[in-house]
Amino acid sequence: MFHPGQKLDSFFAVCSFFTMFFRAGCLSRAAWTGCRRMGNLTSSTAGGLSSTACVQYVQEVVTQNCVVIFSKTTCPYCKMAKNVFNEIGATYKVVELDEHNDGRRLQEALARMTGARTVPRVFINGNCIGGGSDTKQLHQQGKLVPLIEQCAPCCAASSSDGSGSGQFESAK
Repeated sequence: MFHPGQKLDSFFAVCSFFTMFFRAGCLSRAAWTGCRRMGNLTSSTAGGLSSTACVQYVQEVVTQNCVVIFSKTTCPYCKMAKNVFNEIGATYKVVELDEHNDGRRLQEALARMTGARTVPRVFINGNCIGGGSDTKQLHQQGKLVPLIEQCAPCCAASSSDGSGSGQFESAK
């Protein structure tokens, strides 16, 4: 027979157990099959953008902006790419996948479109130039600025929709 204090201790132990697994991302597979973890956010698999809508979203963002970085906030290679564009004073748009409601699906769409799932995925004038190391290498070779200067007129103008040096698009 349990005493009232023992029941409470058992309850807290069970809660701690589930909290630990939830934070580690294991509970979603074990008990919450309708949710998926991505970064520190949990998003429902129901609703959200479809695969096709994710590809269309990526194409739209890339078409409307000269430089686009699909990034994650904690990724050192993403920070490297952003720093390169900040150094040269380029205007760019960042989509932080770990803060976007459909970030996981967007990353899958980027993998299908570019052949690489890693971040960052950097686009200039509608073309994927690769990741952080590729961006830095192009800059060191003196090839990055000429690519940006070739941007189509619609993309070269700064817009007020979150584009800009150091500005980014977060959760939608």
